[in-house]
Amino acid sequence: MSKFGKKKKGMPAVNTAALPDIVFMLLFFFMVTTTMRETDLKIENPRLPNATEVKKLEHKSLVSTIYVGKSKDAARHGTGFNRIQLNDKIATADDVPAFIINERSKVSEAEVPFMTTSIKADKESSVGTIIDIRLKLRDVNALKISYSASPGDGN
Repeated sequence: MSKFGKKKKGMPAVNTAALPDIVFMLLFFFMVTTTMRETDLKIENPRLPNATEVKKLEHKSLVSTIYVGKSKDAARHGTGFNRIQLNDKIATADDVPAFIINERSKVSEAEVPFMTTSIKADKESSVGTIIDIRLKLRDVNALKISYSASPGDGN
């Protein structure tokens, strides 16, 4: 017999030296590509009306959005489908001009003529509320208005 016997060899251990690098690359990738929601909706997600012709807005950075719908917190903001949300707060139509002026101050003066105001109104919202918003927009010369709708048959 030999002095050196044959030992049973098992599978070698998996090399995990590169694992932290891979984990940090994935973490960095998701941190860079994830976009955060800019506004927290204080109204229920508006059920948009259907439209036969829908066009996507370009230059999302030049779009100011006004939400009209039913408040999530009825005890605090009241009931009904005529609540207006500007940024992260419930407001009235009288607050719209200040909102537009504030949004204009965030962009360069050359881009102001290209700014669009998008109104996302629930199907059940009052037309009077939307007209009040339009009149206030007219007061500050914000004449480019887009009404958000979902693609459908128009009925």
